[in-house]
Amino acid sequence: MTPRPRVKHTFRLPADLARQLADHARSRRVSQVAIVEAALASFLSPDGADRLEAAVSRRLDRLTRQADRLEWHVELSNETLALFIRFWLTSNAPLPDTALAAAQAMGKERWERFVESLNRRMELGPRLARELSQDVRKRSTEPPEA
Repeated sequence: MTPRPRVKHTFRLPADLARQLADHARSRRVSQVAIVEAALASFLSPDGADRLEAAVSRRLDRLTRQADRLEWHVELSNETLALFIRFWLTSNAPLPDTALAAAQAMGKERWERFVESLNRRMELGPRLARELSQDVRKRSTEPPEA
C-alpha cells in the first residue's frame, strides 16, 4: 500500500480547543493529526448530513414510542380511577349521622394503609399494568366456560 501524498497546512487553534484535542488524542492513544483528519473528512463528507439526520430521526422515533407508552399508562390510570370512583359512588349508601364519626376514623385508617401499600408497590412492584397484562394473558389461554 503506497502512502497518499500529503500537503502541509499551518493553522492556529484557540488554546482551549488545542488542549481538548491533545487530551482527546492522549486518551484515545491516537495522533492529533489523525483526529483532525477524521474530523475534517466527516465534516466535508457529503453524507455527513444524512448520517446526522438518520441519527436524529432514530432518536425522535424512540422518543415517540416512549411518549406513546406514557400516554397509554396515563390513560390506563385515568380510566382505572374513574371506574373505581363510579363503582364506589354507586355501591355505597350514605351513612346516618350516628355512624359518621366511626366511618371517618375507619376511612382514615384505610387511607393510611392504602398510601403505605401504594408506596410499597411504587418502590418494589408489581405494577398494575403488568398485572393487567398477565390477567389478560391468563384469560386468553383459559378454555371457555361451557
